[in-house]
Amino acid sequence: MTRALVLFAHPCPESFNAAVHTTVIDTLTARGWEVDDCDLNAEGFDPVLTREGRRLYHEVPDNIEPVRDYVERLRAAQALVMVFPVWNFGYPAILKGFLDRVFLPGVSFKLVDGKVKPNLQNIRKLAACTTYGGNRLRAFMAGDPPRKSVTRAVWHVCRPDKMRYVTLYDLNRATDARRAAHLERVRTEMEAF
Repeated sequence: MTRALVLFAHPCPESFNAAVHTTVIDTLTARGWEVDDCDLNAEGFDPVLTREGRRLYHEVPDNIEPVRDYVERLRAAQALVMVFPVWNFGYPAILKGFLDRVFLPGVSFKLVDGKVKPNLQNIRKLAACTTYGGNRLRAFMAGDPPRKSVTRAVWHVCRPDKMRYVTLYDLNRATDARRAAHLERVRTEMEAF
């Protein structure tokens, strides 16, 4: 049985992003996957990397202690699915904080002669299901940092066999039909994941 850690990073349960999250959870569960549904806001995850946390950042294994439960959940997964809105051409602060505090040396990567070496080989599948308020051209002109971060940086520490980046651009002007079509695309992608 495949175990997926689903990271959800939107504070409002009535949001369209919450509907994307529900579609991901329902589809993976229907496929028989074991799903660890990590709603960062509902769980009260603290995204702040404190002074002490930064000082311990490279001190393996002491760096893990403040976030041990999240590290264990990440290490137990074979798939990672990130569900988040893109705000100001970046991650929501809570998701950025998760990456800063949990994707630590000794967890997601090892430093070997000053070079980052992947350390999340347990993650064989990686997906991001996102929504952008702006259109694709605006994201492209800004360099689309979240797409690059997921498909390059997060991908690098996992080196998964399968990678998907599923997004709905221009959510601010999306019709009901476009939103419904996007949920169907998310469902189809998760069925094939």
